[in-house]
Amino acid sequence: MKFGSGARRQAQRGGFVLGMIVGLLVGLAIALGVALYIAKVPVPFMDKVGHRTPEQEAQEAEKLKTWDPNAGLAGKQAPRPVPAASEAGSAPLPYVGGASSPVPVAVVGKPASAAKAASAAAPAEAKSKRDPAAILSGAPVPNHADKPAEPAAAGADPFVYFVQAGAYSSANDAEQQRARLAMQGLVAKVSEREQAGRNVYRVRLGPFDSRDEAERQQDRLKGAGMDSALVRVERSKAQP
Repeated sequence: MKFGSGARRQAQRGGFVLGMIVGLLVGLAIALGVALYIAKVPVPFMDKVGHRTPEQEAQEAEKLKTWDPNAGLAGKQAPRPVPAASEAGSAPLPYVGGASSPVPVAVVGKPASAAKAASAAAPAEAKSKRDPAAILSGAPVPNHADKPAEPAAAGADPFVYFVQAGAYSSANDAEQQRARLAMQGLVAKVSEREQAGRNVYRVRLGPFDSRDEAERQQDRLKGAGMDSALVRVERSKAQP
């Protein structure tokens, strides 16, 4: 009985190993078949692109050498060139009048040097108005505040206006305030006046012919963080 059971176990082990070997062989055969199938089947989106021959590549390179990107614009009219200054100066002068008595009319252009001088003078003048060194040195600065008060015309405002940026008991303090205004590009004057038995040094901008002009300067001081007061004086008694 023992011998029969041992033979049966060996037969079972031999059948299991044989089945495993057969399964592996079948799996390898299936994998090999799938690999061959994938290698022979065309890949989508890749085989649709045709392969160029060397002759086609040479023809394409020759076309690219002679290709003109602006060929489509050849039918459009080219812009007319602008005549140079020398050509414009040599053009014939226009005539005004009838055919019997033509009168030449000369076209006088502004010289280039004069135009350059005018353009250079404008920034220089604007700079001088805002140059703190020129303001503090007392150099003549073109400013409407330097104009003396003119007599009132008929219907004009009988008053002139000042913007007072401070009143100090010390001349040194008044000059410091004047320097701060000069840093803002504003021309101010320091005037001395006796008040209540002591000298007061006033820092004022002006005179201004209109209240609106004075208020604009006052708004400018306010924007710079400086307090000020609007002072109205009769035109005949106007003093800084």
